[in-house]
Amino acid sequence: MPTRKITVEVPDALLERAQEASGKGVTATVREGLRLMAAADAYRGLRRLRGKVKLSVALDRLREDRV
Repeated sequence: MPTRKITVEVPDALLERAQEASGKGVTATVREGLRLMAAADAYRGLRRLRGKVKLSVALDRLREDRV
């Protein structure tokens, strides 16, 4: 995956709290935060589909290979 170098101004206290929570350095903490934001957005999209997608699943048939 290509990368971009960016400059970001972040409040010291926020960065310190985020680093303490992640246990990682600045770059790794920022990357993890960006991944979490992207994942949250994807999850919101899935939640919008709740009740709109009909699945037909035969539980007994799914369990056949677990014997």
